[in-house]
Amino acid sequence: MLRGKVAVAMSGGVDSSVSALLLRNAGHEVRGIFMRTWNAEESKSPIGECPWRNDLNDAQRVCEQLGIAFEVVNMIANYRDLVVKDLVEGYRMGRTPNPDILCNARIKFGILKKYAHDSGFEKFATGHYCRILENANGTLDLLSGADVNKDQSYFLAMLSQHQLKNTIFPVGILKKSEVRKLAESAGLVNCKKKDSQGICFLGNVKIQDFLSGYVEDVPGDIVDVNGRTMGRHRGLFRFTIGQRRGMGVPSNVDFAHYVVVGKDLERNQLLVEMESEDSKFLWGSEFFLGDLNFINEPLPDVAHIAAIPRYRDPPQRAKFFRTGEKTARIVFEKPQRALASGQIIAIASSLSGNYSGKRIFGGGILL
Repeated sequence: MLRGKVAVAMSGGVDSSVSALLLRNAGHEVRGIFMRTWNAEESKSPIGECPWRNDLNDAQRVCEQLGIAFEVVNMIANYRDLVVKDLVEGYRMGRTPNPDILCNARIKFGILKKYAHDSGFEKFATGHYCRILENANGTLDLLSGADVNKDQSYFLAMLSQHQLKNTIFPVGILKKSEVRKLAESAGLVNCKKKDSQGICFLGNVKIQDFLSGYVEDVPGDIVDVNGRTMGRHRGLFRFTIGQRRGMGVPSNVDFAHYVVVGKDLERNQLLVEMESEDSKFLWGSEFFLGDLNFINEPLPDVAHIAAIPRYRDPPQRAKFFRTGEKTARIVFEKPQRALASGQIIAIASSLSGNYSGKRIFGGGILL
C-alpha cells in the first residue's frame, strides 16, 4: 500500500487506536476523527451516564500519544435523522431494527467517509475486524476478519462497492489478543479498556429505557397462542421476539418458560407461548427480505447461500430465491429461532483457495 493521507474513525476503543498506530508506523499521514453521534443532554430518555465523553477523551489522548492530528466531527443531526428516527419508528411498528448497521451504511461509511475525502484524505480506516479482497477485475469483496470470535463483517453487510473503495481495515488480519499486545507495547492509554457492549450510542443503557422517551406506552393484553389472556403489558416496544423474562407471566413449569412469539399491532396484544422446539410461532425456516443489498455482483435468482441471522451466529445453510429488485425469499435448511421483522440477514459464502473464512455478498432486512 502506497503511503498517503489516511483518516481513521476513532471510537476511543483499542481497535481503532491500534488501527491508527499501525497506519502511522507504516509511514502514512494519519488523522484521527471522532464522530459525535448523540447529544445526551437533549435526550428525551433517562439514559443515565452517556459514554461519549470518556470515549472522546480516550481517542484524543491516543492521538496525542501517537503524535497525529485529531478532530471532532459533529454528526448529531445526521445521526438523529438517518438512524435514530428509523430506530424509533421501527420499534413503534413492532420491528427490531439494528442501529449499528444503519450507522455504518449511512453515517460512518457514508457522510463521515465523504467528509474525510472532501478534507483531502485518500483513504478511510476503521477498527472493524474485516478484510477487503481486490479481485482481478478491480472490484472489491468484503471478507470476514481473521479472528473468528471478533469478526464484524455482519455489521457491514449493507455497504456498497463505492463505500469499500479506498477503505482500510488495519486490524482485520489480526486476532484480538494481538491487538491488545500491540496497544500495550505502545503504551496506549486505553490498552486495557473493555470492549463496548450494546448499541453504539447508548453504551450500557437498555434500548427499552431509551425508547421510553420517544414511544408512548400503550398498555394491552398478553395472550397465549390459544387466545387466553395471561396478563397485561405496558407497551409492545418493550418486548422482543424470543424474550423469556420480564413479561410478568408465571410459568409454573420446571425447566420451561413462556416466551414472546409475536406482536399483534392491530389488537395491541403481546403473543406468548410455552417455549418448545416444535413451536411454529417461535421457529421458522422460510423468511422474506426487503431492501436487498449486494456489495459486489448480485446473486443469481436462485442460489445456495450461507445466511447469518445475527451477529456472532454461525452461518446457516439456506436457499436464496430472488422475488424482485430489492426483495428475496430465503429458506433455511434448519429452522431458526426468534427471527424478527427489522433484523438484518447477512448473505455469505464460504471461501476457498488462499483465504479462510467467508465472503459477505450483502444482506437484507427481514420483512
